[in-house]
Amino acid sequence: MLFKYFERIHQLLTVVEQKEKEKILLAAEKVAECIKQNGLVHIFGCGHSHLLAEEVFYRAGGLVPVKPILIEPLMLHEGAVRSSQLEKQEGYVQMFLSEEAFGTNDVVFVISTSGCNPVPIDVALLAKGKGAYVIGLTSLAYSTSLPARHSSGKRLAECVDLVLDNHSVEGDAILSHPAVPVSFAPTSTVIGASMLHAIFAEATIRLANEGNVPPIFLSNHLPGGKEHNEKWMGKYQGRIHF
Repeated sequence: MLFKYFERIHQLLTVVEQKEKEKILLAAEKVAECIKQNGLVHIFGCGHSHLLAEEVFYRAGGLVPVKPILIEPLMLHEGAVRSSQLEKQEGYVQMFLSEEAFGTNDVVFVISTSGCNPVPIDVALLAKGKGAYVIGLTSLAYSTSLPARHSSGKRLAECVDLVLDNHSVEGDAILSHPAVPVSFAPTSTVIGASMLHAIFAEATIRLANEGNVPPIFLSNHLPGGKEHNEKWMGKYQGRIHF
């Protein structure tokens, strides 16, 4: 079963590479342009989706101007059940984002595999209202199988400028076994992280090919890493809390 999971992940990555290629390239183009214009890349997700916001933040080999939107009640460590309940409350996130500095040069990734809960949709609508370019990372198959819970009647995919489909199945779990009554082994985090890193890698290459020095973190364990990172963080000090 260990290798069955690897096999299914490989299959999903191939599907994403084939079916989402053009949208991934467009997302990379938007991220590169954002960085050239001194914008920020914001990342938001609730529950397990917030893990992807942390995955690409302050990451050796990753982009510096990445700002995770980390709202603790919507994460898991203060109560997993409560975070799931709060994600369903339309308007809840407004108090946390009222002063969020989304700008017209910014890119905002909103992550929700189910794509139906109000909080991610509220974030997407707020960011769009402030002129940011909003990218939704979701599962279209999963999302369309569920009723929309937002008063607009919309799902996340209908509230963003660009939709990236992680191709997770309904319920996210990919494996089954005759002796196990439910499906198991989720895929959205593995696939989502791969998609984000691919986008940022392509954006980095585009910046370099255009003669720009990409703002990339170096591991602090490597010679000169601390000084390298301090220089880049200084550029975004006051805009990102490192």
